[in-house]
Amino acid sequence: MKIQIIGYSGSGKSTLAAKLGEISGLPVLHLDSTHFYGDWQERTEEEQSRLVREFMSRNDGWIMDGNWGKVVPERYLMTDMTVLLMLPRWTCYWSAYRRYRAYRNVARPDLGCPEKFDRSFRRWVLWEGRVKSRRQTLYDKLNATSGQKIVLRSRKQVRRFIEEFARQYGK
Repeated sequence: MKIQIIGYSGSGKSTLAAKLGEISGLPVLHLDSTHFYGDWQERTEEEQSRLVREFMSRNDGWIMDGNWGKVVPERYLMTDMTVLLMLPRWTCYWSAYRRYRAYRNVARPDLGCPEKFDRSFRRWVLWEGRVKSRRQTLYDKLNATSGQKIVLRSRKQVRRFIEEFARQYGK
């Protein structure tokens, strides 16, 4: 099975990916970890694509989370399931803040960079990442996928989805 998780910043993409990986035994790739390294240095699109393709070639099934749409765009056609997390802005904001508090001054295990919650990121989570064109891009990505398409709009829906996923795909 190949699962992709996309959505707003702070919506819980990495957390959901890790949980689904734990339940299913599928390897997980956090696309942010292929984009950022060190102290928030950025890889080129080509380097990021190389890392993603290597991961895909090593694994028959996988779970990926992240919105890097130009990186290996053919992955959208390969998915058996795509989950779009469209949680409310303040839910995402407080989740990002809690993540910052948990990993302040240390590297997150799913990223490798020290967590930050600076003004530009807060602005992105609350406003810039939610403009109409950005929202449309997320739906376009969802519609470009093959397989099952799931849109979750609340933490309650996410919890129910995890429970159902565990019943169907648990090891």
